[in-house]
Amino acid sequence: MSPKNVIFKKTCKDKSVGVFMGKRDFVDRVDSVDPVDGVVLIDPEALAGRKVFVTLSCIFRYGRDDMDVIGISFRRELYLSTRQVYPPLQDREKGVHTKVQAKLLRKLGNNAYPFFFEFPDNLPCSVALQPGPHDVGKQCAVEFEIKAFSAESQDAKVRKRSTVKLMIRKVQYAPDMQGAPPSVETTKDFVMSDKPLHVKVTLDKELYYHGETIHAHVNITNNSNKNIKNVVVSVDQVATVVLYSNDSYIKCVDIEDSGDSVSAGATLQKVYKLLPLLANNRERRGIALDGKLKHEDTNLASSSIVKDGVLKEVLGIMVSYKVMVKLIIGGMMGSSEVGLEVPFTLMHPKPEAVRWRMSWCSRSSSAPT
Repeated sequence: MSPKNVIFKKTCKDKSVGVFMGKRDFVDRVDSVDPVDGVVLIDPEALAGRKVFVTLSCIFRYGRDDMDVIGISFRRELYLSTRQVYPPLQDREKGVHTKVQAKLLRKLGNNAYPFFFEFPDNLPCSVALQPGPHDVGKQCAVEFEIKAFSAESQDAKVRKRSTVKLMIRKVQYAPDMQGAPPSVETTKDFVMSDKPLHVKVTLDKELYYHGETIHAHVNITNNSNKNIKNVVVSVDQVATVVLYSNDSYIKCVDIEDSGDSVSAGATLQKVYKLLPLLANNRERRGIALDGKLKHEDTNLASSSIVKDGVLKEVLGIMVSYKVMVKLIIGGMMGSSEVGLEVPFTLMHPKPEAVRWRMSWCSRSSSAPT
């Protein structure tokens, strides 16, 4: 039913309700978002006359739940939508929207009922800030959850034994079109120098995939009388928590401290290679990660792409990346710095694009030479 015929399922402790879904990743294409669909399987005897509801929620969590005693809410629902699935409010056939649902209903029988949700266009994607090695409690994160439960009514107290929860993710993939390769340059004048220092930094492209090496082309023309003692090139991740405080967390996720020097009147042209990976930053507190499901690994958070007109304040955590180039300038009164920032986008390719590339490479490698 899914590409690998995998069905995700989970049942509550009293066996009254079970949730079946064909996927747990739902793609935000900026102008549209994959709808959330699945099937609920009920046990009429275990229900004992109770109704069954399904909710889709988006939760922003920015602290441990047990800290709520000081009067500050560390868990906020950004979105909540509820559907009654049993007794059904419409014919089962009208509630079927996908082939996966139709196949599940045929397999599970008459006690299975479909559910369907559409995301509003102003919700963030799944993202979390990595906790430190000794942090306890739940991490700061934007999370999505499907919850099915049985109760006398939608507003009645819900028993944990009659509730089942399944985490899902809202994800974005790289756009089809590449932007122009970003380039930044600056000219620095010094008080005691007749001629300036000129620096230009260009990336080979604007969009990189996770695990792909970034090539930063650095061109330095040092016509000043100052000596450049070192060139430091890094990738910085900027995670801005826009919901409640607009705090920004800037974390270096890869760095090359080259030791390159450029004397007065000299030039330097060099390509610096950078590879930002979670594998090299697993102990770093506060680094933004793509949301993950239980027992699955993840990666550095992807760049946030926002639809025009959507208020950023409701998007929880915004993520961006930039290449930083710092020149350490020697002087009689101590060292100074000249810095440039070059923004770029870091994302996953669309799964179809990955499969196409792998298929093309396979055909190419098997072709006669």
